[in-house]
Amino acid sequence: MAQDFLNGVFPALITPFRDGQVDEKAFATLVERQIAGGVHGLVPVGTTGETSTLSHEEHRRVVDLCVQVTAGRVPVIAGAGSNSTSEAIEFARHAKAVGADAALAVTPYYNRPNQEGLYRHYAAINDAVALPLLVYNVPSRTSVDISNDTLERLSKLPHIVGVKDATGDIPRASLQRLTCGPDWVLLSGDDPSALGYIAHGGHGCISVTANVAPGACAAFYDACAAGDWEQARGWQDRLIRLHKALFLDASPGPTKFALAHLGLCEEETRLPITPCSEAFRPAILAAMSEAGVVA
Repeated sequence: MAQDFLNGVFPALITPFRDGQVDEKAFATLVERQIAGGVHGLVPVGTTGETSTLSHEEHRRVVDLCVQVTAGRVPVIAGAGSNSTSEAIEFARHAKAVGADAALAVTPYYNRPNQEGLYRHYAAINDAVALPLLVYNVPSRTSVDISNDTLERLSKLPHIVGVKDATGDIPRASLQRLTCGPDWVLLSGDDPSALGYIAHGGHGCISVTANVAPGACAAFYDACAAGDWEQARGWQDRLIRLHKALFLDASPGPTKFALAHLGLCEEETRLPITPCSEAFRPAILAAMSEAGVVA
């Protein structure tokens, strides 16, 4: 079954904090800004949402809040990743129970399973929860890389519907189109290379930059979807320095600085992530200006 609702730009939402607690009011404001900017869906409690330093109660609450505020206007892809299979299943069950449209589960990190272990991890989630599930492959963070052969096996399971690919290895999209079939969802997890990934047949991007520039990122995807590659390259040129600037320091520190500069939330992060270094702030502001986010 085609999963057309998973096509587009989906911001990997930050989780705003105030005085050590999740700032629910700021989170709701950010969700409304994203929807008004034209994004095609939302991804709470992913890497950019500092999920690794949220309690389980906070994790569930942020998913609840995202679904409630969104109110069906765009799809919600809830983060459900863990290096414990049973924990990932619980997160996915919660996502389904509160009305999320899909879940996103990162490859297990630190324990570094082999390919058979990766297959069984996702197969167990598939068997336990009847919710569309995206595999998140980000070897630079997890030290494990799920192979195209393993993804081909997973594509045959009813609830494993696609991949968020943050490898930067653009030809994987072409290979997976051949091996995983026409309904396999291909989402880039790397803003700078999303243009090439979509040109190879990708269906969109789970984007960090969209936190800061939702309208521009949505317009970029819409141009790609329309086959207007000249316009898409124009948006790429406008956004590329912002894509890079938001990773000058440990993420999401730079993104939170940018949003705080816009008056949308506090800069507060949770250790071991620290607020953005003063040294990188001028470059971030310059990139925001170039992207049209600030004057």
